[in-house]
Amino acid sequence: MEEGLHQRAWVRLPSGKHLDLLHPSAQDWDHEDLALGLARTYRWGGHSAWQHPLSVAQHSLTVMHLRRLDPEQPLQDRGALLRELLHDAEEGLLGFDPLSVLKPYLGPAFKALTDRLTEAVARRYDLPDWDELGYRLHKRADRLAAASEAVHVAGWPAHEARDILRIAAEALDEDVLQPIYGGPAWQPWPAELAYERFLQQLMQLLPPAPQG
Repeated sequence: MEEGLHQRAWVRLPSGKHLDLLHPSAQDWDHEDLALGLARTYRWGGHSAWQHPLSVAQHSLTVMHLRRLDPEQPLQDRGALLRELLHDAEEGLLGFDPLSVLKPYLGPAFKALTDRLTEAVARRYDLPDWDELGYRLHKRADRLAAASEAVHVAGWPAHEARDILRIAAEALDEDVLQPIYGGPAWQPWPAELAYERFLQQLMQLLPPAPQG
């Protein structure tokens, strides 16, 4: 790395904290910074058949609730649910969710950067490690969410999502967030609403602050 590039890797967050993207500390952000970053980071390149694009915050809630309701292994453990909610947290700190097909072209330096952010998130929130079954079920939920978003949010016909995007999972008709929050199924929320709902869920899953 060329001398001086490190100094350009700082991000000033809404809280006033400074995040060093290349050498992140687990205390570089507030919960509100993370929630806002995820609410303002969009999936599908920001393309949407609705008025608003779909935020990573809303996607994260979808994946968490799909795992919570998984018939093979429904989740109730607070730590495991928090791990699901924060599975894309590094994207909110970075402010970037690249399309999957672009990731191989971004190179090993970008992967190393995102890996360091992911590790910082895991330290900050004391996330448990994935076991083999848990990771498999997580990926299934993530793919179900992606298939459903492709059809219901990005507007891909189901056969094109399968044949062009190569998403093998079948899109769900039922939106797991609708019974909780109301509104039309699969409708992307405005950033302000995604922020509020993600932050509320995050604070519910965090362990209580020590007394005294």
